[in-house]
Amino acid sequence: MFRSIRWRIAVPYVLLILVAMIGLAFYLSAMVHGVYLSNLEGQLVAEARAVRDVVEPLLAPEASIGTFEPLMGRYARLFSARITVIAADGTVLGDSHESPVTMENHLYRPEVQQALAGDYGQSIRFSKTLGYDMMYVAVRVPAEGQVAGLVRVALPLSEVNAQIGRLRRAMLGAALITMLLAASLAVIMAEQTARPIRQLTQVVQRMAGGDLQARIFVSSQDEVGRLARAFDDMASQLSQQVTSLEEEQSRLAAVLDTMSGGVIITDDEGDVRLINPAAARLLETTPERAMGLSFAQVVRQHQLIELWRHCRETGEESSTAVEAGRRRLFLQAIIKPFQEVGSQGYLVVLQDLTRIRQLETVRRDFISNISHELRTPLAGLKSLVETLRDGALDDPPAAQRFLDHMDAEVDALTQMVEELLELSRIESGRMPLRLGPVPVGEIVLPAVERLRPQAERANLTIDTDLPVDLPPVLAERERVQQVVTNLVHNAVKFTPPGGQIQISAKAAGDEVVIRVRDTGVGIAPDDLPRIFERFYKADRARSGGGTGLGLAIARHIVQAHGGRIWVESPVTAPETGKVEQGSAFYFSLRMASKDRGPEH
Repeated sequence: MFRSIRWRIAVPYVLLILVAMIGLAFYLSAMVHGVYLSNLEGQLVAEARAVRDVVEPLLAPEASIGTFEPLMGRYARLFSARITVIAADGTVLGDSHESPVTMENHLYRPEVQQALAGDYGQSIRFSKTLGYDMMYVAVRVPAEGQVAGLVRVALPLSEVNAQIGRLRRAMLGAALITMLLAASLAVIMAEQTARPIRQLTQVVQRMAGGDLQARIFVSSQDEVGRLARAFDDMASQLSQQVTSLEEEQSRLAAVLDTMSGGVIITDDEGDVRLINPAAARLLETTPERAMGLSFAQVVRQHQLIELWRHCRETGEESSTAVEAGRRRLFLQAIIKPFQEVGSQGYLVVLQDLTRIRQLETVRRDFISNISHELRTPLAGLKSLVETLRDGALDDPPAAQRFLDHMDAEVDALTQMVEELLELSRIESGRMPLRLGPVPVGEIVLPAVERLRPQAERANLTIDTDLPVDLPPVLAERERVQQVVTNLVHNAVKFTPPGGQIQISAKAAGDEVVIRVRDTGVGIAPDDLPRIFERFYKADRARSGGGTGLGLAIARHIVQAHGGRIWVESPVTAPETGKVEQGSAFYFSLRMASKDRGPEH
């Protein structure tokens, strides 16, 4: 109960009022008791003096005990009190309630002694004769300067006590009613004080739970009302700030999630406090797993760890280029210190330059390869021209032979330029495709028949395996025939005499996969990732003639059709499951739907 501020306010006030009212009741009761006894004492004194005036003539020295009996009874009935006449020596001469003969000497009674010493005496004590408390008042009866006797009036205190008891009960009842009213008022006032505090507590709890729009409405102008209005103002400002921070955080999260560069934030101890998805991908981890780990555990690259330590020691921005991860990524790392609230933080930016480096390598290789490819025919042309200039023109048969060689070199240059132009058109998307349903046989068989004489001259066997129920594909016939031609020509050119070339096709899901397999020398594993690059020739497996553009053109044509192209070397024979020498080139095309018309 005392956990509530209402009771913590009300209970002390109630207890204080209770103690005050009880104390006041007892004080008033005692005061009234004293006043009542004082008034009673005055009344008894007056009555005693009235009786004294009557009995004074009768108090002669020869007065006997029976003289006052009738008089005592009459005045006792008149005053409703006990009347006693006492001689100067303490002998009881008359009593309204008892026989004087049986009564003992009253000389040493307190009221008698007081009356003898002064005007009158008063005493409250237990009457052994009557058996209850009484108030006694005695006045002396003078006679010629002496004390002739005493008149005593006594009144039982039972009635006094009963009246005082009734008065006390009335006062206690009034005090109780007053206390209940005061306690009710205290509870009401405490409730009025506690209610806005409870409302304020509820609003604070709602805000702590995330409801920043919660408000308290208090109309009072006291301290609690001012506190509530101040809290509402604070809540409005806090809501605006939180909303602004959430918007900024959302924008920052969107930027961090969508940016291609990796971002990591660490504290001064090196523990990761933030990592975006790009950084997690580059470091082959996840944001959930990386949070809370040390920077060294996340990056696992000694150059990056040393770079972070150098930045921490110098307090300056540091950068370096590293090759990291199993994928051999080429990363540009920048680490910059910044001041957080009460501590130092470090911002790590990782830029993936792998693609740029690959493009630079491809560009460098392209320049080198095209220079090499152009150098050979140009050198041949130059030597033939010099030979003709040196006198071969005078020998017509030799001149004709040299001119034939020059024509062949020019044809090779022309073919290279045409293939480069075609490759450029394909890569730039300027090669329009008229797609339509084409049977697979109409793609494969013309290309095979065109190259069959060349294969027979090289003592090679070409076989085709095309199921009858193979569905048509969505393609442009001439372009896909060019792909098959390039792959079969590649196989014919690099398969030793006596070898075999097999062209097959099969349905796989919603695609048709066409395979060109040879029994040549195969392709080295290091050359497989780059076999479809322009001008790329494997050192051993692809050391023959050609421009080195055929596979690159085939890849771009297949990708323009929405398909895939890949190579396996050595080849696992599906019939036996054995690994055999040679290579197998695959490419896929989408099946043509029956209700799909030509596409461009």
